Amino acid sequence: MNEIAMQKFSHPDVTAKGEMRAAVSFHRLDTLWINTGTLCNIECANCYIHSSPTDDRLAYISPEEAVRFFDEAAAIAARDGTPLPEIGFTGGEPFMNPGMIEMLEDALTRGHEVLILTNAMQPMQRPHVKAGLIALHEIFGPSIKLRVSLDHYTEALHDAERGAGSFARTMEGLRWLASENFTLAIAGRTISGETEDEARAGFVALFAREGLALDALNPASLILFPEMDEKAEVPEITTACWGVLHVDPATMMCATSRMVVKRRGAASPAVISCTLLPDDPQFEMGATLAESLAPVKLNHRHCAKFCVLGGASCSA
Repeated sequence: MNEIAMQKFSHPDVTAKGEMRAAVSFHRLDTLWINTGTLCNIECANCYIHSSPTDDRLAYISPEEAVRFFDEAAAIAARDGTPLPEIGFTGGEPFMNPGMIEMLEDALTRGHEVLILTNAMQPMQRPHVKAGLIALHEIFGPSIKLRVSLDHYTEALHDAERGAGSFARTMEGLRWLASENFTLAIAGRTISGETEDEARAGFVALFAREGLALDALNPASLILFPEMDEKAEVPEITTACWGVLHVDPATMMCATSRMVVKRRGAASPAVISCTLLPDDPQFEMGATLAESLAPVKLNHRHCAKFCVLGGASCSA
């Protein structure tokens, strides 16, 4: 036990102080995430999943592979008497994946609501992608939701994260989506030294200036995620923390979601506990959704800072 106590997040069941580590039991499947691959058209300064134009450690998942999990999700919903889960597409940049429109159509045709996380830049703005989105929107309307990453309401701070010119290109895509009446939300980041009220006021002004019918005061329309500083000091979450913090473990992302990834060179996809931890083997839960529904031990700093203490979730 003394060896365990030398380092935080080093033992799945016990914290560095020798206390019992908290775990989250599976509650129900509200969101099934499909990671379309880690390739992205840009490389952000603080990308939690380390996507880039050259990083394909998570390979493109194919429509044939994704649909197997759609079918399994439907079977779980029927077994549990719950609604079909939302299908979330994330990356990388989902529209880099050549099968994205087909996977979107497959999910919608099966009756799922769909959420796509995108930077709304060139991959989404290619003519054939736009045409595919418009065609599906004409059929399925508000069942398609897109959450556009806009780190800050100022061009300077957004571009500091995502590269020069990225703010302008994202705004171009965002204006197009709005003009086509897609259901939209924005994902921003909290900036050190700025209050949430100040951030929301800044986005209010931006949306008004751009003529975008988005309510920056509504947390569902503007999601502000905590900074993902992997070097920051964070506490470990113990079983006692739920009561101390007045947090219900059933509200944690891993209680109601799973993510499918395809590792480069792997014969088939795998299911992991959540969108934040694709590279930590202790959070790989199995090859099928049925195998993945075991409790998740909160043995990572992201579990503490992002989910339990930050109160964040990638789902709508």
